[in-house]
Amino acid sequence: MDIERVNDTTVKFFITYTDIEDRGFDRDEIWYNRERGEELFFEMMNEANDRDDAFELDGPLWIQVHALDKGLEIVVTRGQVSDGSVKLEIPVTDKDGEESNLIDLMSGSDEELDPVNDHLEIVIGFKDFEDVISLSHNFFIDDLFNELYHFEGTYYLHVLFNDDRYNEDEQDDMLSQMLEYGYESDISTYRMKEYGKEIVQENALPVIRTSFSK
Repeated sequence: MDIERVNDTTVKFFITYTDIEDRGFDRDEIWYNRERGEELFFEMMNEANDRDDAFELDGPLWIQVHALDKGLEIVVTRGQVSDGSVKLEIPVTDKDGEESNLIDLMSGSDEELDPVNDHLEIVIGFKDFEDVISLSHNFFIDDLFNELYHFEGTYYLHVLFNDDRYNEDEQDDMLSQMLEYGYESDISTYRMKEYGKEIVQENALPVIRTSFSK
């Protein structure tokens, strides 16, 4: 694995698919298994920290992954927190015209972003669509972001909780209510959105409640 220190807040990795497999990771699971992907990422970060010019994991991180023919290029930028806002300075380089959407969105470089790293995010799977309908008629908190997908015979509800509105106990209570009708899935949102069929893009539960009788 090659490690390049771009500047004080950015480090770039290049790791071949062979190196990934030698470390005990399957080439596909790093995309589809969130826990394994994070395990590989932190293993790489630990190697970076073992160097003399260590890159410390303090504060929110902005991560870009470029899938290349022979491996992955990963650019990690550490944000600077000031007055509750996150400031990122992302170096933009021309990669033969191929650049991630994240770079395009951040080309102003000095924009301030609201951090979302601490928001609770979950994907709930359902054995039957009737369970989704039942949940929609028994859960009436409608200010949560939620979207519904269908993939390989299973319905998945992607839910994002707003930490600014609900505390941890309230989120746990809402999550417990939802899991009475489904189960916590380990499918990645990337795989769900890339290969699944979008059923309701947003406000899925209110839409289903008004569309289907109990």
